[in-house]
Amino acid sequence: MKRILALGGVAAGLLASAAIAAPAHADSVPAVNLANTNTAAKQVAAFWFGQAKANLINATPYTVETTVAAKHVSTGGASADDKAGVVGSSGDQKAATGTLKNVNLPKTTGKVFFVGADGKSHWCSATSVQGQYKNLVATAGHCVYDTKSNKATLDKWVFIPGYYEGKTPWGIYVGKTAYTHYDYSVYEDGDRDYAFVTVYNGVIPTEGGTSGGKYESKLYDSKWDAYKAKKQLASDKTTALSKLDVVEVNKLSRFGKDTAVSVADFQAYNKGKNLTGNGPWAWFTSASAPVSIDKSEYKSWTKDSYVSQDGTTLFWRVHKPGTQHDYLYFKRTFSAKLLKGYQVVGAKLSIGLKDVGTLGSNVGGQGLAYNQKIGTGIFEFGYPSGSHPDGNYAFSGKTQKWAYGKTFKAAAPSMKAEELVGIKSSFTGEGSIGSAWLYRYSNAKRLGYLNGVTIAVSDTDGNNRIDTNVSPYFDGETLAVYKTAAANWSGKIV
Repeated sequence: MKRILALGGVAAGLLASAAIAAPAHADSVPAVNLANTNTAAKQVAAFWFGQAKANLINATPYTVETTVAAKHVSTGGASADDKAGVVGSSGDQKAATGTLKNVNLPKTTGKVFFVGADGKSHWCSATSVQGQYKNLVATAGHCVYDTKSNKATLDKWVFIPGYYEGKTPWGIYVGKTAYTHYDYSVYEDGDRDYAFVTVYNGVIPTEGGTSGGKYESKLYDSKWDAYKAKKQLASDKTTALSKLDVVEVNKLSRFGKDTAVSVADFQAYNKGKNLTGNGPWAWFTSASAPVSIDKSEYKSWTKDSYVSQDGTTLFWRVHKPGTQHDYLYFKRTFSAKLLKGYQVVGAKLSIGLKDVGTLGSNVGGQGLAYNQKIGTGIFEFGYPSGSHPDGNYAFSGKTQKWAYGKTFKAAAPSMKAEELVGIKSSFTGEGSIGSAWLYRYSNAKRLGYLNGVTIAVSDTDGNNRIDTNVSPYFDGETLAVYKTAAANWSGKIV
């Protein structure tokens, strides 16, 4: 019996060890979240809304595991593990056919945005799915789990239904918890490359926009300790900090150690002050008493003051009282109470947010179909982008598109996938990953039953044009993953 594991925000390299002890029943599997506090979720929303939505607008389609060598399978392959069935959508519907000339696009389809292993913003296609709390999104597993670096879930994960060039018509929905099949989370089994993600209520910015702030960690004695702390912060889903870096610190502090400082540094601490005088000096800085020196120790005939070659001592001269050509000569050194070490610094965003309600209340939710017979008619909805192998760009990824085809058995060994289903589709490349496959789609209600998600595209006849899209076969085990996800509440972030 295959097991189901709920995951999110955890290094994939650690998944296997954690998963070995996972209970066999989905309803007893503990979940690890993508953003497990309101603070973290707000920071994620601020990341995408901030800077005039630059991170959204500049995001590019996700390029991991996109174009593969797929083939039709005449024997074996995908098969039902029980009776066919459906879980209802947010509205009952009559089926549409592939002969429709004008298809009403579903409101449920959108894009998921995240930060990839390369530290850059990317997106995939996804759809809202009906659930107990109207808070569920379905997409490809590798649009949630970082299979490229094999370290963690993709960071700052959000779903935006109806996204178009920076516009978020129904708000941004921050991912809370991701659920997938045990075999995918542990073995990256392509036959289980799907994920169901619970999301918080949607949010939009209030008047006033975003504001920023600087993050500074405590001081660490060694650079190694600081880099270790930076790594922990980067993976901490309760902070969502960005632009983290390690810097060397020399900080004035009452708790610092008395340390000799250069004349230049002392002057920086005491801007505008005459360093040959008596102060008062800045807090936690001090100058030695002037030391009278012999003329032979003074190394300049023309200057009334100068700094030693090593930068640590100030020399100066003053006229003897009542004379014009005779001088008195002095020197002094400087010190400060300094805390020395290494610090993690970064950026944090805050933003005024307004709750706009649950995902399902705003755009509805598709049902779920499982164990359906091969040869079933399917509508595919997503945001295809990228070129055919011959270089022709058929889709821009900016607007939602649709395709229609009948399922057939397929396999893609490079993805460890021998039990897939395919449809004839010209959807190209990166942006189509995560596209929803809808069974019995109603053109009037714009609803149907989710029966697959695009995980890869393929040129099966070798003419340098994409002709096939493939998906895991949705069976009873998919239903169990869905039920586990659908039964979990997310709540509000504001």
